[in-house]
Amino acid sequence: MDEFDYVVVGGGSAGCVVAGRLSEDPTVRVCLLEAGGEGRDVLIRAPLGFAAAMPRGINSWNYSTVPQPGFNGRRGFQPRGKALGGSSTINAMIYARGHRSDYDEWLALGNPGWGYDDVLEYFKKSECNAIHRDSPFHGTDGPLHVTNLRSPSPLNDVFLEACQAHGIPFNPDLNGADHHGCYHVQVTQKDGERHSTAAAFIHPNLDRPNLDVRTGAHISRVRFDQRRATAVDYERGGRRESVRARREIIMSAGAFGTPQILMASGIGPGAHLQELGISTILDLPGVGQNLQDHISALLIYRAKIPDHTVGISPVGVARLLKGMWDWRRHRRGVITSCAAESGVYYRTSPDVEVSDMEMELIVGIGDDHGRKLHLGHGYSAHLLLARPKSVGEVRLASPDTRVDPLIDPRYFSHPYDMETLIKGTQIALDIMNSAPFDPYRGEMLIRYDRNDPHQIEQTLRQHADTEYHVCGTAKMGPDSDAMAVVDASLRVRGIEGLRIADASVMPRVPSNNINAPVIMIGEKCADMIRTG
Repeated sequence: MDEFDYVVVGGGSAGCVVAGRLSEDPTVRVCLLEAGGEGRDVLIRAPLGFAAAMPRGINSWNYSTVPQPGFNGRRGFQPRGKALGGSSTINAMIYARGHRSDYDEWLALGNPGWGYDDVLEYFKKSECNAIHRDSPFHGTDGPLHVTNLRSPSPLNDVFLEACQAHGIPFNPDLNGADHHGCYHVQVTQKDGERHSTAAAFIHPNLDRPNLDVRTGAHISRVRFDQRRATAVDYERGGRRESVRARREIIMSAGAFGTPQILMASGIGPGAHLQELGISTILDLPGVGQNLQDHISALLIYRAKIPDHTVGISPVGVARLLKGMWDWRRHRRGVITSCAAESGVYYRTSPDVEVSDMEMELIVGIGDDHGRKLHLGHGYSAHLLLARPKSVGEVRLASPDTRVDPLIDPRYFSHPYDMETLIKGTQIALDIMNSAPFDPYRGEMLIRYDRNDPHQIEQTLRQHADTEYHVCGTAKMGPDSDAMAVVDASLRVRGIEGLRIADASVMPRVPSNNINAPVIMIGEKCADMIRTG
């Protein structure tokens, strides 16, 4: 059995950071295990490639939820990255950190070292920001490239004008002092290509003799000696293999994969493990609990004219073919789009202190995550409930990790979520139906009656779904919290030699896209390991 100082389980958004940073020390040996491929194919490198790949399960685990009562019995869609770089290979590349209060809440929940002033240095450490180079909020010499879009659609200016006409200010930096306002997105791209955490932290360092990256490695379980994590079993190429960790194993398999592997290994709610015949190493009730996600609604408009949008038409196909040529030759054009090119954080009422809603403009028709195609052109608005209160869980369907886990977000189980999303939808309709969009706006594909909250609610139950920001299923917390899985150093409680570094440790979901916070968690975890 091969032996390493550190074994990182999962080469996702945080796992690549942890492995890349730990292997900077030439005196330690690091093994990174990833179930997917190398993360280099063209549908990853071409920014807009995710719009074709993600809906079809390419480079994705392609999960679904259990039927959701809040969705009138529908199953929700849950794509998750399956390649080096994890979900940073299939997401919209939006780099958004959230509000300082998100992290100050983590601190207040009993997690020292996780307030905004503590974590800002780790956001900056990984970042090489090409735009805000003189800002105290940004880094300029990290490995992860962050920039503005090279070839944004002019429709973004229309959207920003509509937001400002409703009294919402323009924010030149959504990752600055405050994220309230309308903005141009910042994206993880470098020279017109997606810049995943694999491209930033792993691919440039594959020549390190102390870094062993193994792709196609499906994790079976973590092995223990008493209550110390010692080895990882996995399957690769039809063979069963194992690696041993002298110092630590770091779980970075994501908000679904990490609790699934932990439970399959005997760490989790004891009664649930016994139901499946799994020998319990440690009864840790919080594993798989506290699942949180941003609920998203979608406003879809047909366009009167095809200008500035992506669509299925002779004009659209010609534009896409030209875009492919532009991208191949110059790394510019429509293929550099992230689809969601601009956005706005806004408040549903004046007494709300911090923005409780986000809306992103999509420069195309994005019905049902892009799985339902429509002829013609259009544009959409993703509405994101920034601080949901519904909480769900992940459980095992089988002790075999090759069987998808049972994912139950319990969307709309807390009344606040529906009440706030209805208000947010009404404000979004006011913005999208305002004068700046008049030359473009056609009929809505999914009808919302702005003045009928009951109709809006029923439409949301029929069409709302995930915004792909699942987290919290192995949450960080103090000793006094019986449902905490890891402490503030990300060590699994009651187990030696085992940490978690991914979205599952978040005690509360941040108010924005979570990829940047997950990268920050990877940076902070690696630093805590290296400094003891």
